[in-house]
Amino acid sequence: QKMMISLEPGPYQYSKYSYIKLSFKEHGQIEFYRRLTEEMTKKRWKNTPVSQPIPTGTGSQAGKTRAVGIVGIERKIEEKRKETDKNISEAFEDLSKLMVKAKEMVELSRSIANKIKDKQGDITEDETIRFKAYLLSMGIANPVTRETHGSGTHYHMQLAKQLGDMLQAPLEERGGMMALTEVYCLVNRARGMELLSPEDLVNACKMFESLKLPLRLRVFDSGVMVVQLQSHSEEEMIASALDNVSEKGSLTAEEFAKLLGLSVLLSKERLLLAEKMGHLCRDDSVEGLRFYPNLF
Repeated sequence: QKMMISLEPGPYQYSKYSYIKLSFKEHGQIEFYRRLTEEMTKKRWKNTPVSQPIPTGTGSQAGKTRAVGIVGIERKIEEKRKETDKNISEAFEDLSKLMVKAKEMVELSRSIANKIKDKQGDITEDETIRFKAYLLSMGIANPVTRETHGSGTHYHMQLAKQLGDMLQAPLEERGGMMALTEVYCLVNRARGMELLSPEDLVNACKMFESLKLPLRLRVFDSGVMVVQLQSHSEEEMIASALDNVSEKGSLTAEEFAKLLGLSVLLSKERLLLAEKMGHLCRDDSVEGLRFYPNLF
């Protein structure tokens, strides 16, 4: 089906033709004709505002051409850099707000601690324990810092005493032993803005024994460093490992960790210690390292 529409003037300003020809392969010509007639009757194009002329690209009014090639690549890199700088600036603004809020929380915990000291006689022992638990969850009330206790040995001694008070309960909850990395995270989370360096933490932990605190720093043969309760003896660790392996027939470090609620790292060290003392033997295969009771 074909349709010819006559136009006056022609479809283009300089065209010699005054008509357009439309061809319909299957159907649609009836609907098209109906809508065309409707639009010709309403003449809605007369109500449409005149659009701005499109620049032809010649003369002084020509529009700018889009940058391509090396110039375009450099422009994209510059835009990407500006966007990255903006994102970094926004991130540091959020971090600054977080640091301000952390300082407020530490000040609040310090205020509560002072009130407990002032009203020690008016508060029952249960209430005191509950308040201290709240303080521990919020952060250490009065963290030992170099500004308050100087530097060197005296600083590490005071820090060791504070660690002894703070780590007692978490160690008991975790079976009497924690990896030094876990201790580092726990302590710094509780200290708020007064963060400890790994070196200061190690030096403080080395003073547990000389200060006769109930904690000890232990280094396994593999080099793994842990903090453990003084009452947590090596014989108990070996006996626990042997009993669990004997009961299950064999255990991997992962399975042993689930049984005791310890980290895989510490569980493996206990099994290796029992193996070193001759109570366990290993089967190292493609399925992993598995420990069995030593029957010889």
